Amino acid sequence: MLGADLARPFPGVRSSLGVDDSTLERCRAYAARMTEGQVFSHETAAQLWQVPLPGWMQRDSRIHVATFDDSNRPRVAGVVGHQLSNPALRLTERAGLRVLDPATVWLQLAPKLSLDELVAAADHLVLTPRYLDAHDPRPYVPLDKLADRARRFRGRGRRNALAALELVRDGSESPKESLLRLALVRAGLPEPALNLPIVGADGIRIGFGDLVYPDFRVVVEYEGEQHREDAGQFYSDIERHEGFVRAGWIHLRETKVTPGVGPRSTPARTREALRSRGWIPLRDSPKSGSIRSK
Repeated sequence: MLGADLARPFPGVRSSLGVDDSTLERCRAYAARMTEGQVFSHETAAQLWQVPLPGWMQRDSRIHVATFDDSNRPRVAGVVGHQLSNPALRLTERAGLRVLDPATVWLQLAPKLSLDELVAAADHLVLTPRYLDAHDPRPYVPLDKLADRARRFRGRGRRNALAALELVRDGSESPKESLLRLALVRAGLPEPALNLPIVGADGIRIGFGDLVYPDFRVVVEYEGEQHREDAGQFYSDIERHEGFVRAGWIHLRETKVTPGVGPRSTPARTREALRSRGWIPLRDSPKSGSIRSK
Protein backbone atom coordinates (compact mmCIF):
# COMPACT_ATOMS: atom_id res chain seq x y z
CA MET A 1 0.00 0.00 0.00
CA LEU A 2 3.00 2.30 0.44
CA GLY A 3 4.71 1.32 -2.80
CA ALA A 4 5.87 3.98 -5.21
CA ASP A 5 4.19 2.08 -8.02
CA LEU A 6 0.73 2.91 -6.68
CA ALA A 7 -1.32 6.08 -7.06
CA ARG A 8 -3.33 7.53 -4.16
CA PRO A 9 -6.44 9.10 -5.71
CA PHE A 10 -8.29 9.25 -2.36
CA PRO A 11 -7.42 8.50 1.28
CA GLY A 12 -7.41 4.76 1.81
CA VAL A 13 -7.55 4.00 -1.92
CA ARG A 14 -4.70 2.80 -4.13
CA SER A 15 -4.68 2.26 -7.87
CA SER A 16 -2.12 1.36 -10.49
CA LEU A 17 -0.04 4.16 -11.90
CA GLY A 18 -0.82 4.94 -15.50
CA VAL A 19 -4.59 4.45 -15.24
CA ASP A 20 -6.28 7.22 -17.25
CA ASP A 21 -7.53 10.16 -15.21
CA SER A 22 -11.05 10.17 -16.64
CA THR A 23 -14.14 10.93 -14.57
CA LEU A 24 -15.15 7.28 -14.87
CA GLU A 25 -11.84 6.04 -13.46
CA ARG A 26 -11.88 8.57 -10.62
CA CYS A 27 -15.38 7.41 -9.74
CA ARG A 28 -14.30 3.78 -9.81
CA ALA A 29 -11.47 4.64 -7.46
CA TYR A 30 -13.76 6.50 -5.06
CA ALA A 31 -16.33 3.69 -5.18
CA ALA A 32 -13.88 1.54 -3.19
CA ARG A 33 -14.56 3.75 -0.14
CA MET A 34 -18.14 4.75 -0.92
CA THR A 35 -20.74 4.07 1.77
CA GLU A 36 -24.21 2.66 1.16
CA GLY A 37 -25.69 6.11 1.72
CA GLN A 38 -23.66 7.86 -0.99
CA VAL A 39 -24.26 8.38 -4.70
CA PHE A 40 -22.50 10.17 -7.56
CA SER A 41 -24.39 13.37 -8.35
CA HIS A 42 -24.38 16.76 -10.08
CA GLU A 43 -21.65 17.35 -12.70
CA THR A 44 -20.03 13.97 -12.06
CA ALA A 45 -23.26 12.06 -12.63
CA ALA A 46 -23.85 14.18 -15.73
CA GLN A 47 -20.49 13.09 -17.14
CA LEU A 48 -21.28 9.45 -16.38
CA TRP A 49 -24.45 9.94 -18.45
CA GLN A 50 -22.19 11.56 -21.11
CA VAL A 51 -24.11 14.82 -20.94
CA PRO A 52 -22.41 17.60 -22.94
CA LEU A 53 -21.10 20.15 -20.45
CA PRO A 54 -19.30 23.49 -20.85
CA GLY A 55 -15.52 23.40 -20.77
CA TRP A 56 -15.18 24.93 -17.31
CA MET A 57 -17.17 22.04 -15.85
CA GLN A 58 -15.24 19.38 -17.74
CA ARG A 59 -11.90 20.82 -16.60
CA ASP A 60 -12.82 20.51 -12.91
CA SER A 61 -11.29 17.19 -11.85
CA ARG A 62 -13.20 17.00 -8.56
CA ILE A 63 -16.00 14.47 -8.31
CA HIS A 64 -19.40 15.19 -6.80
CA VAL A 65 -20.71 12.75 -4.21
CA ALA A 66 -24.00 13.18 -2.36
CA THR A 67 -25.16 11.60 0.90
CA PHE A 68 -28.82 10.60 1.06
CA ASP A 69 -29.00 9.04 4.53
CA ASP A 70 -28.35 10.48 8.00
CA SER A 71 -24.56 10.46 7.66
CA ASN A 72 -22.52 13.57 7.01
CA ARG A 73 -21.66 14.61 3.47
CA PRO A 74 -18.20 13.47 2.36
CA ARG A 75 -15.28 15.78 3.17
CA VAL A 76 -12.38 14.38 1.20
CA ALA A 77 -9.76 16.08 -0.96
CA GLY A 78 -10.83 15.91 -4.60
CA VAL A 79 -14.50 15.45 -3.70
CA VAL A 80 -17.35 17.98 -3.60
CA GLY A 81 -19.79 16.72 -0.99
CA HIS A 82 -23.56 17.27 -1.02
CA GLN A 83 -26.40 16.38 1.31
CA LEU A 84 -29.65 15.29 -0.32
CA SER A 85 -32.99 15.28 1.47
CA ASN A 86 -35.35 15.02 -1.48
CA PRO A 87 -37.91 12.27 -0.77
CA ALA A 88 -38.32 11.76 -4.53
CA LEU A 89 -34.62 10.87 -4.85
CA ARG A 90 -34.06 8.32 -7.60
CA LEU A 91 -31.01 6.09 -7.62
CA THR A 92 -29.86 3.93 -10.51
CA GLU A 93 -26.67 2.36 -11.84
CA ARG A 94 -24.36 3.47 -14.62
CA ALA A 95 -21.16 1.66 -15.61
CA GLY A 96 -21.43 -0.38 -12.42
CA LEU A 97 -21.60 2.75 -10.24
CA ARG A 98 -24.43 4.09 -8.07
CA VAL A 99 -25.60 7.33 -9.67
CA LEU A 100 -28.61 9.63 -9.66
CA ASP A 101 -31.12 9.16 -12.48
CA PRO A 102 -30.86 11.43 -15.56
CA ALA A 103 -33.85 13.65 -14.76
CA THR A 104 -32.55 14.40 -11.25
CA VAL A 105 -29.10 15.17 -12.62
CA TRP A 106 -30.53 17.52 -15.27
CA LEU A 107 -32.44 19.43 -12.61
CA GLN A 108 -29.25 19.68 -10.53
CA LEU A 109 -27.59 21.33 -13.55
CA ALA A 110 -30.44 23.81 -14.06
CA PRO A 111 -29.09 26.60 -11.79
CA LYS A 112 -25.55 26.24 -13.17
CA LEU A 113 -25.96 26.06 -16.95
CA SER A 114 -27.12 28.71 -19.38
CA LEU A 115 -30.47 28.19 -21.07
CA ASP A 116 -28.91 26.90 -24.29
CA GLU A 117 -26.48 24.62 -22.44
CA LEU A 118 -29.39 23.18 -20.48
CA VAL A 119 -31.33 22.56 -23.71
CA ALA A 120 -28.34 20.75 -25.24
CA ALA A 121 -28.00 18.63 -22.10
CA ALA A 122 -31.67 17.63 -22.23
CA ASP A 123 -31.54 16.96 -25.98
CA HIS A 124 -28.84 14.41 -25.21
CA LEU A 125 -30.85 12.73 -22.47
CA VAL A 126 -34.13 12.45 -24.41
CA LEU A 127 -32.54 11.33 -27.69
CA THR A 128 -33.93 8.19 -29.28
CA PRO A 129 -30.84 7.14 -31.27
CA ARG A 130 -30.98 6.10 -34.90
CA TYR A 131 -29.49 2.74 -34.02
CA LEU A 132 -30.38 1.23 -30.65
CA ASP A 133 -27.71 -0.33 -28.44
CA ALA A 134 -28.99 -3.17 -26.28
CA HIS A 135 -26.17 -2.51 -23.80
CA ASP A 136 -27.01 1.19 -23.45
CA PRO A 137 -30.80 1.64 -23.45
CA ARG A 138 -31.97 5.04 -24.63
CA PRO A 139 -33.47 7.53 -24.32
CA TYR A 140 -32.00 7.89 -20.86
CA VAL A 141 -35.21 9.69 -19.91
CA PRO A 142 -38.21 10.10 -22.26
CA LEU A 143 -39.19 13.68 -22.97
CA ASP A 144 -42.62 13.34 -21.35
CA LYS A 145 -41.08 12.04 -18.12
CA LEU A 146 -38.48 14.81 -18.07
CA ALA A 147 -41.27 17.34 -18.57
CA ASP A 148 -43.27 15.85 -15.70
CA ARG A 149 -40.27 15.99 -13.35
CA ALA A 150 -39.45 19.56 -14.34
CA ARG A 151 -42.99 20.78 -13.78
CA ARG A 152 -43.11 19.22 -10.31
CA PHE A 153 -39.64 20.55 -9.41
CA ARG A 154 -39.50 23.31 -6.77
CA GLY A 155 -35.77 23.75 -6.26
CA ARG A 156 -33.17 26.25 -7.49
CA GLY A 157 -33.09 26.61 -11.27
CA ARG A 158 -36.78 25.79 -11.72
CA ARG A 159 -37.38 28.77 -14.00
CA ASN A 160 -34.39 27.88 -16.18
CA ALA A 161 -35.52 24.26 -16.36
CA LEU A 162 -39.06 25.16 -17.42
CA ALA A 163 -37.80 27.61 -20.04
CA ALA A 164 -35.38 25.00 -21.42
CA LEU A 165 -38.08 22.33 -21.46
CA GLU A 166 -40.03 24.28 -24.08
CA LEU A 167 -37.01 24.10 -26.40
CA VAL A 168 -36.00 20.46 -25.94
CA ARG A 169 -36.42 18.11 -28.91
CA ASP A 170 -35.91 14.39 -29.44
CA GLY A 171 -33.68 13.99 -32.50
CA SER A 172 -30.69 16.25 -31.95
CA GLU A 173 -27.56 14.09 -32.07
CA SER A 174 -24.96 16.59 -30.80
CA PRO A 175 -24.81 19.77 -28.71
CA LYS A 176 -23.69 21.73 -31.77
CA GLU A 177 -26.84 20.63 -33.59
CA SER A 178 -28.92 21.79 -30.63
CA LEU A 179 -27.24 25.20 -30.50
CA LEU A 180 -27.49 25.63 -34.27
CA ARG A 181 -31.21 24.80 -34.18
CA LEU A 182 -31.77 27.43 -31.50
CA ALA A 183 -29.81 30.01 -33.50
CA LEU A 184 -31.85 29.37 -36.65
CA VAL A 185 -35.20 29.74 -34.93
CA ARG A 186 -34.16 32.80 -32.95
CA ALA A 187 -33.25 34.38 -36.28
CA GLY A 188 -36.93 34.10 -37.25
CA LEU A 189 -36.61 30.99 -39.40
CA PRO A 190 -38.97 28.01 -39.31
CA GLU A 191 -38.05 25.20 -36.96
CA PRO A 192 -36.22 22.46 -38.89
CA ALA A 193 -36.94 18.75 -38.69
CA LEU A 194 -34.13 16.73 -37.12
CA ASN A 195 -32.03 14.02 -38.74
CA LEU A 196 -34.31 13.12 -41.61
CA PRO A 197 -33.21 10.70 -44.36
CA ILE A 198 -32.39 12.38 -47.68
CA VAL A 199 -33.25 10.21 -50.69
CA GLY A 200 -32.01 10.61 -54.26
CA ALA A 201 -34.04 10.41 -57.48
CA ASP A 202 -33.25 6.69 -57.64
CA GLY A 203 -34.92 6.14 -54.27
CA ILE A 204 -31.61 5.30 -52.58
CA ARG A 205 -30.86 7.06 -49.31
CA ILE A 206 -27.96 9.49 -49.60
CA GLY A 207 -27.68 10.14 -45.89
CA PHE A 208 -29.35 11.79 -42.94
CA GLY A 209 -29.54 15.57 -42.73
CA ASP A 210 -28.98 17.23 -39.34
CA LEU A 211 -31.45 20.11 -39.64
CA VAL A 212 -33.85 19.68 -42.53
CA TYR A 213 -36.46 21.83 -44.28
CA PRO A 214 -38.11 19.16 -46.44
CA ASP A 215 -40.69 21.48 -48.00
CA PHE A 216 -37.90 23.67 -49.37
CA ARG A 217 -35.23 21.01 -49.91
CA VAL A 218 -32.72 22.80 -47.69
CA VAL A 219 -30.50 20.96 -45.22
CA VAL A 220 -28.21 22.60 -42.64
CA GLU A 221 -25.45 20.77 -40.78
CA TYR A 222 -22.63 21.34 -38.31
CA GLU A 223 -19.31 19.73 -39.17
CA GLY A 224 -16.89 19.11 -36.33
CA GLU A 225 -13.13 18.76 -36.55
CA GLN A 226 -13.35 15.00 -37.18
CA HIS A 227 -14.83 15.76 -40.60
CA ARG A 228 -11.61 17.56 -41.54
CA GLU A 229 -9.02 15.47 -39.71
CA ASP A 230 -10.25 12.01 -40.78
CA ALA A 231 -9.39 11.48 -44.47
CA GLY A 232 -12.01 8.76 -44.89
CA GLN A 233 -14.70 10.89 -43.27
CA PHE A 234 -13.67 13.89 -45.38
CA TYR A 235 -14.02 11.89 -48.60
CA SER A 236 -17.38 10.49 -47.46
CA ASP A 237 -18.58 14.03 -46.69
CA ILE A 238 -17.66 15.20 -50.21
CA GLU A 239 -19.61 12.35 -51.81
CA ARG A 240 -22.55 12.98 -49.50
CA HIS A 241 -22.58 16.72 -50.28
CA GLU A 242 -22.49 16.06 -54.01
CA GLY A 243 -25.33 13.55 -53.60
CA PHE A 244 -27.47 16.14 -51.84
CA VAL A 245 -26.82 18.69 -54.57
CA ARG A 246 -27.59 16.21 -57.39
CA ALA A 247 -30.88 15.40 -55.66
CA GLY A 248 -31.83 19.09 -55.74
CA TRP A 249 -31.04 20.05 -52.14
CA ILE A 250 -29.27 23.16 -50.95
CA HIS A 251 -26.68 21.86 -48.46
CA LEU A 252 -25.37 24.43 -45.97
CA ARG A 253 -22.57 23.57 -43.56
CA GLU A 254 -21.32 25.31 -40.43
CA THR A 255 -17.93 24.88 -38.73
CA LYS A 256 -16.37 26.36 -35.62
CA VAL A 257 -15.02 29.31 -37.66
CA THR A 258 -18.32 30.18 -39.37
CA PRO A 259 -19.26 33.78 -38.43
CA GLY A 260 -21.94 33.95 -35.78
CA VAL A 261 -23.45 37.14 -37.17
CA GLY A 262 -23.57 38.93 -40.48
CA PRO A 263 -24.34 37.86 -44.07
CA ARG A 264 -22.10 34.76 -43.92
CA SER A 265 -23.54 33.44 -40.68
CA THR A 266 -25.49 30.21 -40.91
CA PRO A 267 -28.87 31.83 -40.06
CA ALA A 268 -28.34 34.46 -42.78
CA ARG A 269 -27.32 31.88 -45.40
CA THR A 270 -30.23 29.65 -44.39
CA ARG A 271 -32.65 32.54 -44.74
CA GLU A 272 -31.29 33.24 -48.24
CA ALA A 273 -31.58 29.56 -49.20
CA LEU A 274 -35.16 29.25 -47.91
CA ARG A 275 -36.27 32.41 -49.69
CA SER A 276 -34.72 31.16 -52.94
CA ARG A 277 -36.99 28.12 -52.59
CA GLY A 278 -40.15 30.10 -52.00
CA TRP A 279 -40.27 30.60 -48.23
CA ILE A 280 -41.96 33.87 -47.27
CA PRO A 281 -41.35 35.21 -43.73
CA LEU A 282 -44.54 35.96 -41.81
CA ARG A 283 -43.38 39.37 -40.69
CA ASP A 284 -46.82 40.34 -39.44
CA SER A 285 -46.86 37.52 -36.89
CA PRO A 286 -44.84 38.07 -33.69
CA LYS A 287 -44.58 34.29 -33.30
CA SER A 288 -43.23 33.67 -36.79
CA GLY A 289 -40.37 31.22 -36.64
CA SER A 290 -40.60 30.80 -32.90
CA ILE A 291 -39.82 27.46 -31.30
CA ARG A 292 -43.00 25.75 -30.22
CA SER A 293 -43.33 22.98 -27.70
CA LYS A 294 -44.31 19.64 -29.24
